[in-house]
Amino acid sequence: MAGSHGPHAGPRDRTANLNLGLIGNGQIAALIDDRARIVWGCFPDFQGDPLFSQLVDERDRGYYEVTIDNCASVEQHYQRNTAILETRMRDTNGGEIRLVDFVPQFWQYGREFRPLMIVRQIKRIAGTPRVRIRLRPVCNYGADDVRITRGSNHLRYVTDNRVMRLTTDVPIGYVLDERAFVPNETNTLIAASDETLPEAPSEVGRRFLEQTRDHWRDWVRTLSIPYDWQQSVIRSAITLKLSTYTETGAVVAAMTTSIPEAANTARNWDYRHCWLRDSYFVIRALNRLGATRTMENYLEYIINLVANADDNTLQPVYGINGEAELTETQASHLAGYRGMGPVRIGNDAYRQIQHDVYGSVILAVAQIFFDERLVHLKDEALFRHLEPLGEKALANYRTPDAGIWEYRGRERIHTHSALLCWVACDRLRRIAEHLGLDNDAQRWRTSADEIHQAICDNAWNEQRNSFVESFGGEDIDASLLLMNELSFLPSDDPRYIGTVEAVGETLRRGDYLFRYAAADDFGAPENAFNICTFWYIEALSSIGRHDEAQHLFDNMLAHRSDLGMLSEDIDPKTGELWGNYPQTYSMVGIINAALHLSRRWEEVI
Repeated sequence: MAGSHGPHAGPRDRTANLNLGLIGNGQIAALIDDRARIVWGCFPDFQGDPLFSQLVDERDRGYYEVTIDNCASVEQHYQRNTAILETRMRDTNGGEIRLVDFVPQFWQYGREFRPLMIVRQIKRIAGTPRVRIRLRPVCNYGADDVRITRGSNHLRYVTDNRVMRLTTDVPIGYVLDERAFVPNETNTLIAASDETLPEAPSEVGRRFLEQTRDHWRDWVRTLSIPYDWQQSVIRSAITLKLSTYTETGAVVAAMTTSIPEAANTARNWDYRHCWLRDSYFVIRALNRLGATRTMENYLEYIINLVANADDNTLQPVYGINGEAELTETQASHLAGYRGMGPVRIGNDAYRQIQHDVYGSVILAVAQIFFDERLVHLKDEALFRHLEPLGEKALANYRTPDAGIWEYRGRERIHTHSALLCWVACDRLRRIAEHLGLDNDAQRWRTSADEIHQAICDNAWNEQRNSFVESFGGEDIDASLLLMNELSFLPSDDPRYIGTVEAVGETLRRGDYLFRYAAADDFGAPENAFNICTFWYIEALSSIGRHDEAQHLFDNMLAHRSDLGMLSEDIDPKTGELWGNYPQTYSMVGIINAALHLSRRWEEVI
């Protein structure tokens, strides 16, 4: 997917938007806007201090721009089946450049090479374009400018905690003064840790580009993709892989913090952390495509969390390095996306009780026991590690919690939480059966049956002909659509069909679905929640409403960014993306819906 844009606007005279490209390597990531400016990038990892924070700042700083004077048009696309972004710029006099942006990632010396490095290659294509580089990092969440020192072929951008070194074959004075210059056939800029490059920037850039391109294409070649919507699925899978912190196996919900769910609502949250629930959906989607290494890495992350948890009690969210405390503060020096603050650091959801976490964790790793391709030890010892999580689920399924939507002002016995508690016991039963542990299998079957009956008795509303979002309640929420997906009810069960119909009647707005309609701590929801629309698409397909499901899916694909990604939310009236970006939940939705709706390969070949 490519994007094309008109005359170039300066750094200060453009409204921020989510038409952004993502580059990264599982250690760092950067978001690049539709004018080739890096407007978001945290170091030394996804949760770090953003050296590039223009996305949530109104001042003329916190970005890294490569542009041409008198720019007339810009086109962007990813190099096929990679995370390498290419931007073509043309000026009004026929000059043209190609800018290639990537973060190196490839196998070297028996391990994955993932440096703290962003490479930008400028190639002159036609005429005499006048290129201008503006590199204006900040630190301490926009509170301070960096200090700059100069070397013979590099610049050092010094913060309180780290140094970023720019090594380049562009004259250093041109970068410092932001002076226009006509590029050589190729110029290379390498922003990295404060280490001397052992080779010329052009040679490092050329070699790393080739190896990174090969790395991504080799990975994509291993995916088992559906026949239809192949490029959409591939882009989604690459985005999910980029959202995985390789060092520990954690999966972040999104790369950003504090993009509002809707305009001027203060529904601004830091999503640069690992939600156990979201991670399950990511792991499952990648598993379905055959990319199981992410699950194996995530298992190590989970084992460490459980080992460090008091009384086997899990939080809903942790830091990417397993941090338990994610105290929420505000970055007072950043105005926010389009000036819509606050910009939050950390997320107080870590303090909440959300009982669905136990089922989410067990679901995420259950395939380990059944997939013979996986070499990870899948014995009784691992099963015994998981059993305490099932015990927590059994003990708490009737206990009020904040629920999947993380209400900050109330607790209820949420149906979704009870459903995932049932999942925890049911999957432990399946694992025990597979391992030949008959007594354990019977014990977990009894526990699962108990929870199943409780949900049917307490969450079914006869008047609405639907399950409802909490025991004894009347409200509908979109998480009820997962009852078939999680094998709680078959798709032809009248209760499930009634629930799908009630969800559509209550929460559908045009071609989009809200997660709930009732007012919460911040008032009535204003925008649709993208993953919920995808859940609805899958549910419609499962009950035989295929044409309607495909129409909604085509509409969602049409509202992605130019480079094929989605945020958390969408305005049902305008189709504008809102919420943190790119949202892993939403990218999972694209993959799962495509797998549901696609023709099988054997039908067409």
